[in-house]
Amino acid sequence: MADVAFNQLCNWLRFRHLVLIDTLARTQNMHATAQEMNISQPAVSKMLREIEHQLGFDVFQRLPRSMSLTDLGSHVARFAQIALNDTQQFVVQINHLRQGGHGFLKVGTIYAAAAVAVPAAIVEVKQQWPLLTIEVLEGTSANMLTMLEHKELDLVVARFTLDRHRELFDFQPLAPEPLCLVTGSQHPLAGASETPLTDLGSWPWVVYPTGTPMRARLERAFIEANMQTPENTVETVSLQTTMQLLQTAPVVAMLAESMAEPEIQAGRLTRLALPFPLVLADYGIITRRNEPPSWSMQAFIDALLSGPDAVRGARQTP
Repeated sequence: MADVAFNQLCNWLRFRHLVLIDTLARTQNMHATAQEMNISQPAVSKMLREIEHQLGFDVFQRLPRSMSLTDLGSHVARFAQIALNDTQQFVVQINHLRQGGHGFLKVGTIYAAAAVAVPAAIVEVKQQWPLLTIEVLEGTSANMLTMLEHKELDLVVARFTLDRHRELFDFQPLAPEPLCLVTGSQHPLAGASETPLTDLGSWPWVVYPTGTPMRARLERAFIEANMQTPENTVETVSLQTTMQLLQTAPVVAMLAESMAEPEIQAGRLTRLALPFPLVLADYGIITRRNEPPSWSMQAFIDALLSGPDAVRGARQTP
């Protein structure tokens, strides 16, 4: 099998080919792909044969009722998705600039950074470039990094969750994330001067999903205390759902202090007294490796790195 030649692929490959691969990978159906692309099904079949001929391998496996990606085809589909997302961002930005704007920046963030660091950076950047459009998405580190890899985000404020992320992305630490255990103010544990650790596992818990750094830290805390991890749990990344459950049910949750502190100050939540510290590894600025930042990305990064005293002070916490 001959290798794919770079110059030959550049001279031949068109965005329409990428659209076909991306659409067919999503629909796994030629008829649905033809409808979505507004072309005939024979045209889809012909274009796919041309793509596979140029690449020298099957991108899709033909099944009786569907089309599934081959192993090599999965790499092709991933490239198509990244290239199309990158192009879409380019179109959005160039249109915005033509209309007098200062560009478009998409930032992903975990909830702890959304409490202080990211809003402060937005305020600073917008003071200098008020017409720069900034879109912020919140979620888990894993989800944000997947979107960053697929070029659906420009940069992320989060932490690594997989070893392979260290090969794909650059990381600039911002701050550690102190954690706390909280209950609603009416919870029976709320008034206790000391938290009976042996009783914690018997209460219902609101927890982050398995595989997230927050969930791993919670499970490690129970292991370190020689306790069984809670079995009566609700898994969610929704801060609104967590807060509502804490205030209406006798549940316990582990949250970042930056997220819980406003609710504690307002009297809606109570921090449980614990004899040991709970701290997650630093979160930080994550960008795609070997990809120079745009001016708007660099401005946002600079604002994060010179953020408010709360962030700088936390960064120096041992």
